[in-house]
Amino acid sequence: MPLDETLLARQMPHSVEAEQAVLGSMLIDARCVPEVIEALKPEDFYLRQNREIYETIYSMFNFSVTIDPVTVLDHMRRNGVYDENTSRNYVLQLMEITPTAANVMEYVGILKDKSLLRRIAETAGALTAMVQEGSGTGQEVLEAAEQRIYAIRQGRNVQGLEHISSVILSVYDRLAELAANDSAVPGLSTGLPDLDMAISGLNKSDLILLAARPGMGKTSFALNMLLHAGKFSGKTVVFFSLEMSREQLCMRLISGESFVDNKKLVTGRLSEEDWQRIAAASAALNKTQILIDDNPMLSVADMNAKCRRVDNLGLVIIDYLQLMTSAGGSARQGENRQQIVSDISRALKIMAKELNVPVVCLSQLSRGPESRADKRPMLSDLRESGAIEQDADIVMFLYREDYYNEDSENHNLAECIIAKNRHGETRTVELQWLPEYTTFSSIDRRHSEY
Repeated sequence: MPLDETLLARQMPHSVEAEQAVLGSMLIDARCVPEVIEALKPEDFYLRQNREIYETIYSMFNFSVTIDPVTVLDHMRRNGVYDENTSRNYVLQLMEITPTAANVMEYVGILKDKSLLRRIAETAGALTAMVQEGSGTGQEVLEAAEQRIYAIRQGRNVQGLEHISSVILSVYDRLAELAANDSAVPGLSTGLPDLDMAISGLNKSDLILLAARPGMGKTSFALNMLLHAGKFSGKTVVFFSLEMSREQLCMRLISGESFVDNKKLVTGRLSEEDWQRIAAASAALNKTQILIDDNPMLSVADMNAKCRRVDNLGLVIIDYLQLMTSAGGSARQGENRQQIVSDISRALKIMAKELNVPVVCLSQLSRGPESRADKRPMLSDLRESGAIEQDADIVMFLYREDYYNEDSENHNLAECIIAKNRHGETRTVELQWLPEYTTFSSIDRRHSEY
C-alpha cells in the first residue's frame, strides 16, 4: 500500500459523503432540521468545515431563525467562520450533491456510527497510554475503562466543559418531563405519601442516607422502598445486602407483600390461607425487576461496575455503609477508619451522579443518643465521619419511642426525622410501624385498607 494510502487508513473513522449529505439535506429542506438537531451534536462531525456549518445551523435553530443557504452564510459571517473564497461555493456544492432530503436519517445513522467508533478509538488510546505510562494499577485502569465505556453507552462525555446553553436545554427537557408527569412528586415514590411530599420522592443522582440505631427498622424501611419502586416504577431496582442473606431479605419482602406474620414465615407454621397469600405475594414479586446481591465484601467500585451492566436501572439501595470495604482493599485496612468511611461516602455520591439514579445508603449511628434524655438522633450522631453528612443530599433518621420505653403511649409510632434536605425543608414525618410484618405505612393507613 502506498504511503499516502497508509496514512489515510490511519485516520479516525469518518464519512465525508454522509456529513455533506446531512448538511445538504438541511439546506435544501429545512423541515428535516428539528429531526437532525435532535439526533446529532456538533462533535459528531469530523471535518472542521462541516462542523462549523452545523454549529451555525444548530445555534440558528435554538434561536428560531429561518434556515436557508442565505441566512446560514450570513450567520457564518457573523460568527467569524466564513471564508470569502470557499464558504459560499462549498454551501452551493453541498446542495448540488444532495438530490433529496428524504434519506437524511440514513445519513445521520452513518454519522452517529462513525462518531461512536471515534469515541471508542479515543478511549482505547487513552487506556493504552495509561498502561504504558504505568500511571495506575490494573484495578484502576479497569475502573477507568468501565467508566469511560459506560459514559459512551449513555451518550455523554466522561468529563469536560459544557456551554450553559446545552445545560439549559437539558433543564427545559426536565421541566417538560415533570409538567407531563401526573405524579405529585418528581422522583420515584417511597411508597409513603407523607415522606414523598417532604423529600420530593427519590430523585436521580441523589445520595440519600437512612440512619438509625440497631433495631429501629432501617432494613425494613429500605425494603419498603425497594418493593414499592420494584412494583410501580417500571424500573430495575438493586439491593446490595452486606449484612443479611438473599433468603432472609426475600422472606422479609414476602412478609411485607403478603401480610403474613414474619414469625410464621421463620418457623414455617403456616395455615392454608397463609400459603395462598404467600403464593399471591410471590407471583407479584416475580413480576418485578428486583435484583439482590448479598456479597459482604463489596466496595463502591464493585457495586458501580455491577450497576453499569443493569438495563433500565431506577434505584440502588445499600445495607449498610459501615460494612463496606474501601476501594483500596486490604492494603488500606490500617488506615484511619474515619478516612475510609469518608472515601466511601464520596464514592457513593459520585456513583449516584454517574449512574443518574437515586442511591439510598443505610448507616449505623453512634451510641450518642443512648446517653441523652431525648434519644432522637442528630446529625452529629453519624458514625465515623462528618463527610457522610456533607456528601448526602438527604439525611433521614428513624426513631421509635417504644423501642426505649415499652410503656410509651406512642406504641408502634415511628418518626422519620429529615435532618438534611437539599430539595426542601427539614421536618419529622410520622409513620406507622407494623412489627409483625416488619414494614412501615403512612399514619392514616391500616392493615384493613390493604
